[in-house]
Amino acid sequence: MAADLLLVNGRVHDGSTWRTDADAIAVRDGRIVAIGSDLPVAGDVVDLDGAWVLPGFHDAHVHPVQAGLEMNACDLSGGDDLDDYLRVITAHVAAHPGADWVVGGGWSMDAFPGGVPTAAPLDRLLPDRPVFLPNRDHHSAWVSSAALRLAGIDRSTPDPADGRIERDADGEPTGALHEGAMELVRRLVPPATAQEQTRALLTAQAHLHSLGIVGWQDALVGEGLGMADSLDTYLGAARDGSLTAKVVAAQWWDRARGLEQVAALVERRARAASAGIDAGSVKIMQDGVCETFTAAVIDPYLDRHGHATDNHGMTFIEAAELAAYVQQLDALDFQVHVHALGDRAVRDSLDAIEHAVTVNGRRGNRHHLAHVQIVHPDDVARFAALDVSANAQPLWACLDDQMVDLTLPFLSEAARGQQYVFRSLLESGARLAFGSDWPVSSPDPFGAMHVAVNRTAPGSPLPPLLGDQSLTVAEALEAYTRGSAWVSRMEQTSGRIAVGAAADLVVVDRDVLSVPADEIADVRVLRTYVDGRCVHGG
Repeated sequence: MAADLLLVNGRVHDGSTWRTDADAIAVRDGRIVAIGSDLPVAGDVVDLDGAWVLPGFHDAHVHPVQAGLEMNACDLSGGDDLDDYLRVITAHVAAHPGADWVVGGGWSMDAFPGGVPTAAPLDRLLPDRPVFLPNRDHHSAWVSSAALRLAGIDRSTPDPADGRIERDADGEPTGALHEGAMELVRRLVPPATAQEQTRALLTAQAHLHSLGIVGWQDALVGEGLGMADSLDTYLGAARDGSLTAKVVAAQWWDRARGLEQVAALVERRARAASAGIDAGSVKIMQDGVCETFTAAVIDPYLDRHGHATDNHGMTFIEAAELAAYVQQLDALDFQVHVHALGDRAVRDSLDAIEHAVTVNGRRGNRHHLAHVQIVHPDDVARFAALDVSANAQPLWACLDDQMVDLTLPFLSEAARGQQYVFRSLLESGARLAFGSDWPVSSPDPFGAMHVAVNRTAPGSPLPPLLGDQSLTVAEALEAYTRGSAWVSRMEQTSGRIAVGAAADLVVVDRDVLSVPADEIADVRVLRTYVDGRCVHGG
């Protein structure tokens, strides 16, 4: 069959194996029409010069608009310590002298004692300027005293039910806000304009394509956690052709409301479909994160002396309500995408999906739990039994300063032994899908695959985190391609290289399946194709 694009002199991995019989791929109208050798020349011919061709990656849990906004604002993600952050803030203020607020984000908890910054260094730099800077995981914010004053936050301000204000020994706010407490300041920050949102999306898209990512599931589309609704941003980009990625929009579930919001989700799903966007996923945030003791855990957190406290973390939606919400969404053929990081949140979420299956039967809606940092042994096999995918962020499955200093000392012994149990999940028959949660962490699939295989960060001298939970390179690659394409309902056309499939391809500089394990993170992307269109490289 005639082709309009011919990639020659390559080495092709179809998603299952290297095709020793093939060094060329022919594409017509965005689809692969032939794979082999000595294919007839037609249209545009690209010589890959012996490079390796893989299926394009899908990021199963990412926040591109949020990431793009931060990249285009006061971006702290490249810094390592307080001095770095203050230099970035100083340069940003100099470049934006008329801005009322300093906003952006991306600081790391391990840059501060106990993982908690204070307003003092911001106040010395900007005594009268309100500053609001979420950290990389977006579960805490660093704020200036000016911002606290504008929000009316003082020692008499109570903690909200779903958050905590960091305080000194006298009860005075110190400049860090956790979970729902961030909203006390964030609601005052001027929202991003439509133009800023579109620019952010395109900035993020270019970066993701440069890493071989052809599609993603945006894990927060709606008005949540201070984000402006990005649905129209996606629809506009889809209609004008600037959206080149394949996107599923996970609509935000407002935990302050109930089933009355379902009708709006249905309407938005239909509106998105008219522009070719799948908005049939709903994101529910069930708990927080371990570092701020807000992830919902079965065993209580420990104090600094190793003694059990009475804190089991935060459950944002009570278990019975979660079950009712999931059952109703499943009945309407929505996919639920649940942030469940602690083992209690994982159990409550699996219980909710089991309730939906009991009431509705198996409707094949591909529900998945994101993050799954701690999974109780009794719940591992339930993923496969309920056909729930584990939507994991493998870059986190290692020992680093945050894990060593801010997480493991405060978890029970049992929970410490159940961190990111990828091998156990896979061997139980569960589906694995990989994502990054960018801008929480890097969206580079090869860095993430490196950790999934080695259970250590690239270049780290620290030992592996639960090395028996490591994956093979082939298993990690499948989780980032077919596994993530599955949760986005694209596995028939993307995440693999086959005749009839979309030409969603990434060309890399070496054979990731045979490089030494400590060099996986060094693999570099040369080209990325979406539907046969070169969106990076060339």
